[in-house]
Amino acid sequence: MCTAAASEGLSAVRYRLDDLLIDLERQRVERDGAPLGVAGLSFQLLRHLVEQGDRVVGFDELIHRVWAPAVVSEETVTQRVKLLRQALGDDGRSPRYLRSVRGQGYQLCSRPHPLPVTEPATSPAPRSQRPHMRVAVASVVLLVACAGLWTWKQHAGRSHLPVAAPAPEQPSLLQRAAYYASIGQRDNNERAIGLFDQALQAQPGNVEALLGLSRAYSARVCLFNFPPEWAARAQALAEQAILAQPARATAHAALGYSHDCRGRIDDALAGYERALALDPAADSTRASAAYLYDRKGLLAQALLANTSLRGDPARVRYLQLQIAGILDLLGYPQAAEARYRQSFALYPDNVFSNIAWPRFLFRHGRTTEAQAALDEAMRRGTEHADLFLLAAELAQLRGDPAAALAAYRQAEALRPQASLPATLAHLQAGPVDPVWAKARANRLARELEGGAGYPSDWLEVVVLREAAGDRAAALASLQRAVDAGYRDAAYLRVSPLFRMLAAEPEFARSVDALNRRVALEHRKVPGALLERLTASP
Repeated sequence: MCTAAASEGLSAVRYRLDDLLIDLERQRVERDGAPLGVAGLSFQLLRHLVEQGDRVVGFDELIHRVWAPAVVSEETVTQRVKLLRQALGDDGRSPRYLRSVRGQGYQLCSRPHPLPVTEPATSPAPRSQRPHMRVAVASVVLLVACAGLWTWKQHAGRSHLPVAAPAPEQPSLLQRAAYYASIGQRDNNERAIGLFDQALQAQPGNVEALLGLSRAYSARVCLFNFPPEWAARAQALAEQAILAQPARATAHAALGYSHDCRGRIDDALAGYERALALDPAADSTRASAAYLYDRKGLLAQALLANTSLRGDPARVRYLQLQIAGILDLLGYPQAAEARYRQSFALYPDNVFSNIAWPRFLFRHGRTTEAQAALDEAMRRGTEHADLFLLAAELAQLRGDPAAALAAYRQAEALRPQASLPATLAHLQAGPVDPVWAKARANRLARELEGGAGYPSDWLEVVVLREAAGDRAAALASLQRAVDAGYRDAAYLRVSPLFRMLAAEPEFARSVDALNRRVALEHRKVPGALLERLTASP
């Protein structure tokens, strides 16, 4: 007869992990009765690991179970694990609670044990029933304890054998391609391209594959320094998809993206707006359009679009960066800084977070902090021409022309097809032929007048005309930038590229005109929205 006695049942709500008490229901972690600061995503990550016992949990599973429907990268998981370890007081080099398994994922260092739960206080049973109830409960508990002990003994001899997890459903070729494309890293984008290519070889004309490949080709140009010919290929694929399915919103969005990545701002907006007319719930497309409204100086329209999403904002990549940029231009640098700083900390694999935070610090004259943030961004491996352009301007400000030239040349090497890095490298290299500078400025101005490029591209014309010795034309080009929608007065004041112009009355008049237009945009934004976005957390 089993002699083990028990008065409490096991629960899957509270667990002991080493010296930690983990309460899944209350979302609370304690050590020696003191609560630890484990909350939000960190707690959800811990919860899933606890529920898996001491099984190794892979990155894909963690992303699906903890972050979904948001799309994140493995680096985001790594950073969240780092935050969880900090909250637990764990050391990744000598882990006590959570260890990494190279090439696989993460695993708890010991198996968490479910804890018995104390029976909650309830109203007493009627007096006449209580003795009989106690006997019945004791009998049941004893029976369960004996059965549990027998089961444990049967299992103990084979407890060292691994328990196979249920085999997950195998994703299709297109699903796997879309997953890699969604991560936002160069290597994964290339994997996605290979898979989309395979899908098209297996089924020529497949619209999903056409659009996936189109977006991935555009991403090569927008994110990973490929030449614009890839965006032209992306355009052709999107147009093929539109021909097959004219009312498909994602096809028009892909077409807009192909134009966006080549600086064709009006064509891009036409594609995005057509997509939104077909599918008003397409939040990522709305955010893409909002970015271009911002570039055109339509700050109120951009902010309203960014804050009028139909679904979960966490699923829209770069949303907080876009909101931060607009708030900064509207005169709310503290609210912008909080978003930039958080994005930089949480998304080290996000190329635009790595650019935006040091650039914000630079624009506000915090050059020492900007240099430190830029150094960290460079170590993260998200190479982008804009990082080296910023490095060059910082070098100019500290009086290091050799370092500035080296950085400009690195930016040019990353984007040899882009005009601005080549121009700035040429100007920094030494004496400039005024005839060359004038011809280059005139060619670029004609392209901009024909509808190509962003308003900010007029700033390249400004520096070229100044280098050609035509200051009046340079100042007129600055006003053209403002008229076209350029709205960043802070950058104009701090950049070494405009030092020679800053003392001119016409420069001040252009900046004043810029500020008046920003003030007009500010008045268009509902006060309640600004109050919500700028409130202290």
